Amino acid sequence: MRLEVRAHPPRWLVVASPVAAILLAMALAAIPLALAGADVLAAYRQMAVASLGSPFALTETLTRATPLILTGLAAAVAFRARLWNIGAEGQLYLGAVVAVALGSGALSLAPPVLIPLALAASALAGALFMLGPTWLKLRLGVDEVVTTLLLNFVALLFVGMMLEGPMKDPMSLGWPQSAPMVDAATLPRLIGRTRLHAGFLVALSAAALIWLYMERTVWGFETRTVGSNARAAGFAGMPVARVFLRTGLISGALAGLAGAGEVMGLKGYLTQDLSPGFGYSGIVVAMLAQLDPLGVVLAAIFVAGVFVGADSMSRTVGVPSYIADLVVALSLLAMLLAGLVTRYRLRR
Repeated sequence: MRLEVRAHPPRWLVVASPVAAILLAMALAAIPLALAGADVLAAYRQMAVASLGSPFALTETLTRATPLILTGLAAAVAFRARLWNIGAEGQLYLGAVVAVALGSGALSLAPPVLIPLALAASALAGALFMLGPTWLKLRLGVDEVVTTLLLNFVALLFVGMMLEGPMKDPMSLGWPQSAPMVDAATLPRLIGRTRLHAGFLVALSAAALIWLYMERTVWGFETRTVGSNARAAGFAGMPVARVFLRTGLISGALAGLAGAGEVMGLKGYLTQDLSPGFGYSGIVVAMLAQLDPLGVVLAAIFVAGVFVGADSMSRTVGVPSYIADLVVALSLLAMLLAGLVTRYRLRR
């Protein structure tokens, strides 16, 4: 028996493999749930109801999915070029810092001007934070996995320094947080009495634009070609270094937008615990979506639903809420297995 690469994987297999991976993950996660003494069906029913069972629950899931869509896109774009950006968490925080710096009273502008300006500046901050690791990879051969990962900690230390120094809100009574965003820099709510904000529309628009970029433009074709075989792309005359730089900037910009959305649409100010790991979860989202920009939206909603539903399940059924982390981790492992099945087949 040997593994043989499928020249053209069946369409049904490509579509069915993510669904099968998620079902497998849920089945495996049921084992520790049962060992904890929980009613597995009741636990999963509660998870589904809490995340999708009402208009309010659905809006909470979509709110949680908003930063995951953007960090998932950041990972998907970079990984398609085999540029391993593990630094979306740090890029997210840098985007949030810039959004707060511009939107907490420094500029007196109307919302139609201030909001796009803050979003654009946050995207630029995230892009520039990714520029360094990309340049080091191209010029010195430095592993971008290491540099982007370590820069996450640099970003967190920088945020802590700013919150204890020039950006600290004097009215926070010692708690390290920034001054609040002014109304003119706040993203509007999409539905009254919910937390769902216009950042969700920004994320959806970004997903559509990235899909068009990857599938319908020459630059996207270059990105996919370099990701398939950078040496062959270079021999064919493609500007490989330029493709990597462009891809790194786009990836960092998307992560920066995620940070802006959190402070401008949800939190209203910056703290060191702004992100519960959205940058790292975005990698899982991208892998679940098989690096497809439109698939990222569905994968982000699934992951967000698991986290939102697990919180309610924990209170209702009496099991630890970290079961959500287990489901997401198992989904990623199952997705990797599904990818193997999709790409290869057994031959005698």
